[in-house]
Amino acid sequence: MGDYYIVTPVDGPGFPAALGANFASFTSRQDISPTPRPVINGYRLRLGSQIEIESSGEFSTTGTPNLTLGHYIGSEAGAITTVIAESAAIATGNNAASWTWHLEWSGIVTGTGVAGEVVGDGFLDLGTSLTAISRSPIPTSSAQKMFPWDTTTAKAIGVCATWSANSSSNAIRTLKHRVKLHN
Repeated sequence: MGDYYIVTPVDGPGFPAALGANFASFTSRQDISPTPRPVINGYRLRLGSQIEIESSGEFSTTGTPNLTLGHYIGSEAGAITTVIAESAAIATGNNAASWTWHLEWSGIVTGTGVAGEVVGDGFLDLGTSLTAISRSPIPTSSAQKMFPWDTTTAKAIGVCATWSANSSSNAIRTLKHRVKLHN
């Protein structure tokens, strides 16, 4: 008889009931997730568990600042402890206004316990205009595809971003953020 597997959404303390906030005026990596963030509880992952993360939103700019987007694991309060996958810094279009972005990442658990490990990759679709996108891989190197994940403790999964220029017009928000666990 085979093992029993199930696909389940990861909701943590609940699903976001509203769109994410608009974040602007920052130049270091920042959490831009809607709240509450999805949480995978300790001891929930096992060898071969598969994790899928999908996030999307919109951004606006003044000029052509660089934007970096990614997924991370951390605390329910939004503290970023480990970046799962992140894009390179990508020059945005001039004076973007509510242009779309879309991140997808999937990974597999290859080790469990305090020294657990996950391997995965994905892509970023970043708007180049209101009606066009450009696709980039995440992460940007094969060495970044594998990262540590202590599977004995709860981990929130969030979205992070970094702007190259500090301006109140360089704004970003997450409209959708969901996580699925194949266990």
